[in-house]
Amino acid sequence: MQSADFLGIPMTSLRRVFLRNIEINMNIGVHDFEKLAPQRVIVNVDLYVSLEKTTPKADQLAEVVDYDFVRNTIVQTISQGHIQLQETLCDEIIKRMLQHPLVMAVRVSTEKPDVYDDCQGVGVEVYATRQQVT
Repeated sequence: MQSADFLGIPMTSLRRVFLRNIEINMNIGVHDFEKLAPQRVIVNVDLYVSLEKTTPKADQLAEVVDYDFVRNTIVQTISQGHIQLQETLCDEIIKRMLQHPLVMAVRVSTEKPDVYDDCQGVGVEVYATRQQVT
């Protein structure tokens, strides 16, 4: 029986590290009114790393992907200045996450919860593996 896979990687060989619902006020948007003040953006990141390479043998932080790396990468990306599109934000976060040597695949979503009164939010979600990033 074959095991399920994620973006071509067998799930039985992966560990998922995630940061859920980090809420950040940032300058994002293409409309003039969006350039006047920061907007609330919610970011979610799932990192898929090698189970073999991130199974701690000495129970030490250096043996795994640190959550601080994930959070600091998001904050650093957002601090670079105004971003027009959520797609650009997701792509940049993915590019930076895949620079970590243990990260094999990434899922990033961003959501602007305050755009429309009649819906919970608008957003973008992107998946990528190390091989897909140029």
